[in-house]
Amino acid sequence: MRSKRSFIDYSLDKRATLIALFRGATDACDADPYLLRAAKFHGERADRNCPVCKKDELVELRYTYGDQLGQFQGRIKTIAELMQMELEFGEFRVYLVEVCKSCHWNHLVHSFTLGDGKERKPPRKQKTIEDEDYR
Repeated sequence: MRSKRSFIDYSLDKRATLIALFRGATDACDADPYLLRAAKFHGERADRNCPVCKKDELVELRYTYGDQLGQFQGRIKTIAELMQMELEFGEFRVYLVEVCKSCHWNHLVHSFTLGDGKERKPPRKQKTIEDEDYR
């Protein structure tokens, strides 16, 4: 991804959370059911094991947010889709979340901004299945 900027790494926060978890001070393996479902169907296998249970069930999800995305913000995207999006949108933020499908560990890994820097209006709102009126 050529336009990656404003990179924020959350590894220090992750380390502090893991230390607190192993000391029994917190329960960090509390992934939301929607996050677990997203991990099951859309997660991409991580190249490392879970830091809590040490199993190879760790997956990554990339969420996209930004005013220029309009109704399409908050969606999970693959690396290939992000590379296409960085040419279509001026600026949007990507959040990489790791989730263990076994023990339900979840944590924000890092975030960054993508886009070509050109200001654009959000795409026109398209009707989705949720907008349909069932009578």
